[in-house]
Formats: sequence, C-alpha cells, structure tokens
Amino acid sequence: MLVKVYGSAVFGVEASTIIVEVNVAKGIGYHLVGLPDNAIRESSFRIAAALQNNSYKLPGKKITVNMAPADLRKEGSAYDLTLALGILAASSQIKAPKIEEYVIMGELSLDGSLQPIRGALPIAIKAKEEGFKGFILPKQNAKEAAIVSGIDVYGIENITEVIEFFDKQKELIPTIVDTKKEFYQSLENPEFDFADVKGQESIKRCMEIAAAGGHNIILIGPPGSGKTMLAKRLPSILPPMTLHEALETTKIHSVVGKVRENVGLMAQRPFRSPHHTISDVALVGGGAYPQPGEISLSHNGILFLDELPEFKRSVLEVMRQPLEDREVTISRAKFTVTYPSSFMLVASMNPSPGGYFNDPDAPVRSSPAEMQRYLSKVSGPLLDRIDIHIEVTPVPFEKLSDERRGESSVKIRERVTKARENQTLRFEDLENIHYNAQMGVGQIREFCKLEEASKQLLKTAMERLNLSARAYDRILKVSRTIADLENAENINGEHISEAIQYRSLDRDGWLG
Repeated sequence: MLVKVYGSAVFGVEASTIIVEVNVAKGIGYHLVGLPDNAIRESSFRIAAALQNNSYKLPGKKITVNMAPADLRKEGSAYDLTLALGILAASSQIKAPKIEEYVIMGELSLDGSLQPIRGALPIAIKAKEEGFKGFILPKQNAKEAAIVSGIDVYGIENITEVIEFFDKQKELIPTIVDTKKEFYQSLENPEFDFADVKGQESIKRCMEIAAAGGHNIILIGPPGSGKTMLAKRLPSILPPMTLHEALETTKIHSVVGKVRENVGLMAQRPFRSPHHTISDVALVGGGAYPQPGEISLSHNGILFLDELPEFKRSVLEVMRQPLEDREVTISRAKFTVTYPSSFMLVASMNPSPGGYFNDPDAPVRSSPAEMQRYLSKVSGPLLDRIDIHIEVTPVPFEKLSDERRGESSVKIRERVTKARENQTLRFEDLENIHYNAQMGVGQIREFCKLEEASKQLLKTAMERLNLSARAYDRILKVSRTIADLENAENINGEHISEAIQYRSLDRDGWLG
C-alpha cells in the first residue's frame, strides 16, 4: 500500500514542501531514497523503538520510502514523525484518510515523545501558502508556528496523540497566539538603562543620533571609559520593532533553532556580541549546508564587535559587502542562499596596544609606530562604512560619585522614535528604505540638500580632513538625522558641523 505524507525542508530562510512516499510490499528490507543525510538514515532505529514502546511495530516487510523532490538534500532528525506515520498508515496499522491535509514534523525519542525542531515558522508560512489544513509539530515549537494565521497548528508531546487524532478521530486542540498582544506585551522596560551611565553626555548624544538614523558607530577610548557599558544600552533606545520586522527576525532565529521554547514572536531587537576569535563563516554565515551567521542573527538589531582590531582582518573584510547591501549571498555549486543582514554595527576599540592615546599620565605608553600598526589592523574601507566615529574619555571622579541618575532610556527612545517616524513618512514610497542610514546616492541628493554656507563648510572640512566620497555621503546622512531629531525640515550649518565632529578617525593624528 502506498501512502503520501508531507514534511518540509528549510533552505536559507524559506521552506520547501517535501513529499514523503511510503510503500509497504512483500519482502524484507528498509530502503530510504531521495538524498537523505545520516540523521534521517538513522531514523529507522528511533522509529522502531518509539513504535514498539507505544504498542505498534515496524512491519517485517519491504518498506520503501522516497523523499521527493529527490534532488533536494534533506537533513536533520525532524522527519522522524513524518516517516513513522507514513509507515503506520502504509502498513494498515492505522487508518489515516486525511493525513495528506497536514504537514507533519518532529524528532522522536525512543519512548515516543517529541523533541523540538528548527525552522517551525518558515515551515508554517509555506504550509499556509500551499493550502494545507494544519501543521502538526512538537509542543515546544507550537507558539512559534502559531504566529501564522489561517492554518491550524497542533503542538503535541507524544506520537500516540497524532495516531489517535488520525485513527480514532480524537480531537487535538490547536495552539492560538494573539500576535499583537504577545508583541506589545514583550516591549517591557529595558534590562540595561542609560540612566545608569554617569557622565558621558556627548557619547549619549552620539548614541541617540546613531539609534535615530540606524547609523553604524565606533567608540574609541582607553580601558574602563565605558565603551562596552554604553554599547549594551543602545538596544534600550532603539525604536520598537514593527510587526513585519519582528516576523522577519523570528524567522531567521527559527532556522537556527535560537527561538526560546514556548516563545512566539521575538519582540526585542537582537543584540549579538561575538568573541574576537570568530571565523569568517561564523560571522557572515555559510558551511557545507549554509546557516545564517552573526550578521544575519543581528538583522533588525545590533552587532557589537568589542575590541575591533583584535578580530582577524579577513573576518572584518568579509563584512564590507553585507554592510552596503544589507544582505549576504552564500553560493554553493548546486544552490545559492540569500540571508538578510540589515543590522546596526557598533564597534569599540582602544586607540593603541597599551590602551591609551597620547596621555602623559597613562600607565602604559605606546610609540607612534606601534599605534599606527595597531590602528592599521582596521582597514580604511571598513571605517568609511561606519558613519560615526567618537572618542570616549574616562569619567572623572566627581561624576562617578554623583548620586543623580542620568536621563532614562525611555525618554531618549521617545525622541528617537519621533525622528524615525519622520523618516518613515519621508521614505514611505520607497520599498527597501526605512531610515536615513539606508539611503542610497539618489536619496541623499534628494533629501540632503544644503544651502550655500553649509556647502562651503563641508567643502572646507573635506579638503582639510582629506575625506573620501563615501565619508561625504556619511556626513550628509548623519546631518539629516540630527535635523530629524530637531524636527527641522532642512539641514543647516549646525547640523553639518556636528556631523563632521563624528569623523574622528579621518583627522590627522589618527590614521595617517
């Protein structure tokens, strides 16, 4: 008897439906075809034990399983439940006339209980698109998949629940998630607050500008000046994610199994902080069977690179193209995968190997040659892609011992959100541009027009600081954001002056 059961495979951040055809005939043997990997090949042992422990059995006949389309590689243990139900139905141990109306996924334990799977959200989206009635999966992933409306999502704990659902018409209760309620509930008070930071008002201003326009930022300063502390508080002033952004972010984290159990939608912007020993592939994504890297996991959020010159140069260089294109394409001989990577880069570094810059009182002194060698580990083209360079100085004792709290993240976020709303209105007719940092050359020319005095000021700065054309665009983008924070329609000289200050590394005495 031949039975068809439906599963799904995830490639990139999209799912493809897999048809699992199970045929049971006379003879002996278990034949699994259709490019399965080792985890799927081993599934027969898990299935046999799970069925036996639940009063069923693997039939002593010739079982042929075909996973179509046969030219797509299938990997992972998430097909255990799909195969088990196909074998039970094909061997007439259960009656399942409606099995073809459902997508079924889950990894089996030997007692028949189910382990969580990866990619539940993209699978649910694809199942809905293709008109399936329901999606049966482990209970731990049910909330994640139930974000998708228009398809019944059944979270189950044991294979017996599914068998009884098909064979004895025993009812399963679908998981229902109120996406909007869940989304707004999660926007609770931030864990890290700018009110905890003593002093550093100019750096807080920089952070506010960076958050308002989605600009990349680098903090340069000696050890203990508060660079990491400030960076960790940046997510608390970013505007809340839109529902679309939250879905996009959850989808990427779902593919790598990073969505927490029993959590539906990710409402907090991701903050990723990889160690400086990270490899190229771990940062941008890849591998024999490509997976998203840190830059994609920080999509719609922040990628924080602490001690930037300590990262391998090759790792930093591969990040240049994704910073511009806001997506990363990984090519293999048989297929190509594109992952979104629209993140805000926040980097921090010491100005020298000793950690100090031209400070006569510093405990460690570095020669100009040592400093130049240290700073040259970070290439000019990468620094050009960072809009804001700011020096962080140590906080004096008077401010450290001050009992007064600084301005809270909630108040700063209100101003940032207002500035972002102005940008959303400005770019409402443009599909892929939502904030100032995403502007291309055409948009910069249209929305960053300067009066004559401002042009002269910028021209002088360009000549004296020997700035590149890309740095010119960065200054215009940052000045547009400063104007948005002030609710100003046009950019004036003050906005340009402030934006020029945030190009520290272009000034003489730093890199060259």
